[in-house]
Amino acid sequence: MASPATAPLPTVRAPSHYPQPAAAQPGVQPEPASPSPAQKVPVVADPGVTAPISIVSSRTGVKDTFAAFSIRNYRYFTMAHFVAVIALWMQRIAQDWIVLQLSGSVAAVGITVALQFAPTLFLGPWGGVLADRFSKRALLMIAQSTAGVLAIVMALLTLSGSLQVWHVYLVAFLLGLVTVVDQPARQVFVNELVGPRHLRNAISINSSIFQLGGMIGPAVAGVMLTAVGGGWAFAFNAVACAFTVTMLSVMRGADLVRSTPAPRSKGMLAEGARYLASKPTILFSTIMAGFVSVFGLSLPVLMAAFADHVFGSGASGYGLLNTLIAVGALAGALASTRRRELRLRSVVVCAGLYGVALLVAALMPSMWSFSTVMVLAGFASLMFLTGANQLVQISTNMQIRGRVMSLYVMVLIGGQALGGLLIGWLAEHFGPHLTLMISGGVPALAALVIGIVLARRGELMLKVSLRFWRPADVVRIVHR
Repeated sequence: MASPATAPLPTVRAPSHYPQPAAAQPGVQPEPASPSPAQKVPVVADPGVTAPISIVSSRTGVKDTFAAFSIRNYRYFTMAHFVAVIALWMQRIAQDWIVLQLSGSVAAVGITVALQFAPTLFLGPWGGVLADRFSKRALLMIAQSTAGVLAIVMALLTLSGSLQVWHVYLVAFLLGLVTVVDQPARQVFVNELVGPRHLRNAISINSSIFQLGGMIGPAVAGVMLTAVGGGWAFAFNAVACAFTVTMLSVMRGADLVRSTPAPRSKGMLAEGARYLASKPTILFSTIMAGFVSVFGLSLPVLMAAFADHVFGSGASGYGLLNTLIAVGALAGALASTRRRELRLRSVVVCAGLYGVALLVAALMPSMWSFSTVMVLAGFASLMFLTGANQLVQISTNMQIRGRVMSLYVMVLIGGQALGGLLIGWLAEHFGPHLTLMISGGVPALAALVIGIVLARRGELMLKVSLRFWRPADVVRIVHR
């Protein structure tokens, strides 16, 4: 296959219901000009080296906040995604809490997290190759069916009283293998559902749905763990997987915006890596995501330690902490749907603010003050994660997007495998307070370094304003 600089442009078969935007933005794939369903339209994206891009959209009205819902297939996808996320959070909370109770060790919870994310760290790019070569919908149906079977196994073991820690380890690892296929296919499938016009909006909505589920799932799981035990959380996840497969099967194939599958060839993984490294917007977003992932996204491990060892609030407190973090994250995800201007430097600032929030939270003396700061941390984390995801997807040629997204997901999710072990070990040996300070301090320092690099490249400076009634203007990076 040709190198990224000479690769042939892919073609997309686009449905007629996608209108032409007012103007194409630098680094953004332009949309088809009122094509017929049978018309093939080239997706132009310069695969060569580009400077960090600024993506600016026209001012959006309230009605445009959920514009992607105008597409039938995306509504089906979102319904399934919402139910699945609630179930996923329920299973995650139940899984971590059961491991903590069976082993009495925070490090064991970290091992569980590491096993679940380790396959993505080592095999993630191959999931991207599959996403570029095969039907994304078919891959998702296979992945969700497998996840449903594993959830049934966990439910039966838990409800029968036979569950042991090694069972959880094994199932967590197998779920990690499912994630290798599921995540790249899911990321790229969103573009097939909504097309280039609504991609940014759809990514923000997906993040909002994930965080709304993150509010509901942990709260329900906390009540369920106290009332009937964790087995029913696994059973609910099995039902959610079946519902997802059903929604995927009833989508209209003719409405999907499909790209030409990438032909099988040697060097496909290397090509994706070269493409990522050649684009500063993608490269810096991925590097920043790596620091946040390893140090700042293993919060369930730390929240279990704070709930059980620091505040003594038990399973219900653990669920409450995760729910409050999700409240802030939901606010951040919804705010991202209204984001008019998307710049690499603003994404880096959000990552830095997230790190600072974690540092401040580590100093809070009570559960309520701690929870309040964690709401703010949740907001900053989703502003960063949503913005980084949008930049990576929009900046990538559609035919290679599966491989690029698999590398991004490998860093984001695989980093949590390392982070789960690291944070669990640190919490075990140095306590949750110091560990949380490290979790925030490292991403904050990384954001500062990357910010300095970008400032030197673009002759920028930091501007601080006291207009607290406009939070977006308090800290900004502007031209000198």
